[in-house]
Amino acid sequence: MITESSADRAAPSVIDALLPPAMARQAETVGVRKAAMAPSRVFALAVLAGAFIALGGVFATTALAGTGAAPWGPVRVLAGVVFSLGLILVVVGGAELFTGNNLIVMAWASGRVTTRALIRNWAMVYTGNFVGATATAALVFAAGSYRLGGGEWGGTAVAIALTKLQLGFVQAVASGVLCNALVCLAVWLTYSARTTTDRVLAIVPPITAFVATGFEHSIANMYFVPFALFVRHFDPAFLTARGLDHAVDAMTWTGFLAWNLVPVTLGNVIGGGVLVAAVYWFVYLRGRRDDIIAGHA
Repeated sequence: MITESSADRAAPSVIDALLPPAMARQAETVGVRKAAMAPSRVFALAVLAGAFIALGGVFATTALAGTGAAPWGPVRVLAGVVFSLGLILVVVGGAELFTGNNLIVMAWASGRVTTRALIRNWAMVYTGNFVGATATAALVFAAGSYRLGGGEWGGTAVAIALTKLQLGFVQAVASGVLCNALVCLAVWLTYSARTTTDRVLAIVPPITAFVATGFEHSIANMYFVPFALFVRHFDPAFLTARGLDHAVDAMTWTGFLAWNLVPVTLGNVIGGGVLVAAVYWFVYLRGRRDDIIAGHA
């Protein structure tokens, strides 16, 4: 008679999701791999990630178009669900996203990634994300998408940008903190996944939550605001026809970079790098780091 040993009963199935301690080790390993990647590869994948997040923004704008000047409630939830396309493409398709790469802090805190390598990765990825997101905004403008639905699509896109540019500095930082805490939690949850379906299901709820609540994502803003600025500079008559003349003075590249992108990016780093990465490192990996230090003492 064959009996099941206690070891067999304790061993997890290969299809079981990873538990948080194993997720932390996975996040650390991924961070080391990302920091060691060739610069040309990092930049190319970062451009892709910027484009992917922008495509999520295009999808979300379509969901919001025609729902009124200040849509809220269920329609915002729908916009969040479809915006999840961006991070799904990044995680499943493979790309380098600055906000998600804030989790490299876990490998840095363990001493497996140097400060120089961390900053180099973030700088390259952030720049590539900007190129990809802004280039996608230019393509969407060139495609004339803003005129869809009798101009409702473009009116919604400009309204989204105006809302972002009206935030105060502290408000933008706080909103960025909350946003990237959710984004990095979405990426963190994917480390428990065994299948593509697991990854997708892990991503959608946190991303939906940040979009529906209106929190600020620096890379998404690299699409939303530049798109509206392209409309402002190259088709101001559209704004006049939609009663958005005030947008001409309210939207500038300087205002976007200094009063939205900088504080939102700062908030994103705090939310992802501190509230998620540093906290999970402290809980699950700090003891290993202490053992390494003690072993070399």
